[in-house]
Amino acid sequence: MESPYFDKVVLSKDMWNGNFNRYIFKHAIVEASTAVKGQFFRYLYTAYPDEAQFVYLDPDCYVYSDFVELRELLKKHPIVVCPHVLEPGNIDMELSSTAHGVYNLGFLGVNRSEEAQKMINWWAERLYLFCYDDIQNGVFTDQKWIDLAPCFFDTYIFKHHGYDFATWRMMDSGLEKRADGWYVQGEPLRFVHFSGYGRVIEQCMKNWLPEGEKEFHELYADYCVEHEAANADGVSKTPWTYDNYYTGEKVRLDIRNAYRKNNDIMFAYDDPFAYSNMFYNLRLGVYHVSLRDKLNIWAEGCRRAYRENGFGGMVKKIFARIKSKLG
Repeated sequence: MESPYFDKVVLSKDMWNGNFNRYIFKHAIVEASTAVKGQFFRYLYTAYPDEAQFVYLDPDCYVYSDFVELRELLKKHPIVVCPHVLEPGNIDMELSSTAHGVYNLGFLGVNRSEEAQKMINWWAERLYLFCYDDIQNGVFTDQKWIDLAPCFFDTYIFKHHGYDFATWRMMDSGLEKRADGWYVQGEPLRFVHFSGYGRVIEQCMKNWLPEGEKEFHELYADYCVEHEAANADGVSKTPWTYDNYYTGEKVRLDIRNAYRKNNDIMFAYDDPFAYSNMFYNLRLGVYHVSLRDKLNIWAEGCRRAYRENGFGGMVKKIFARIKSKLG
């Protein structure tokens, strides 16, 4: 795929191993955009054999200066992560870190070492099974898993104030503008993660920035100009490909949630987008269905079987279905 703005654009389905549609169907959009990251790192290792270092940044990150420290770190350390918070004091963000993950996965640095690839393989396998927004069960997309990375692998916790600067470090940040650029706590600003662009960031600025502190307001205002210019064609409103069945019907979130909990249903159908909410609901019992709707679905199923297999094939299918119901 070609784009004037990137060296190369790779679709998730094109770097996937296995049944991508079956995998992506069980995820809401935020879950899906994070669930593919582990597999994408695997793809990078294969596609770029001459590269020794790989850095992931979320699309809402803005780079201000060269990652000189990170490049040196990745020569010695296989995995580099950034904590959300570096100092105690903002109890809201401390609590958020315990729920959503200690390290922010809008950034991840790895090298080509065996240790780094072991971590990526472990992470990709966990994301294959559990990459959900399910905080009450200890999972928050791809991020919460990385709390375990320093326990299992040689992971460097990078406490540089100028990397992954965001709302979670806004309180008493020490952000300042000098003649040669921006600094945070005396360290050069490398990138800002504008997570929560819009209402969330603006509320955080209101709550956590001291009155009269205008530095982050300036950064944010400049970013807003570039953000809106990039969105002049309305690209942010582009429909998500995997939000609907092929018929155009929107996939219900409760159907996705029930689907991912039932392996028999999940692996019974190669392409879940070829069906409908009602099709899955009759098998998963997510929401109430009237008798009239059931009869309509049964009739449509008979018509489909007749078109595909003729009258004899339709009858065989009906008897097979009855037999399966009777056990």
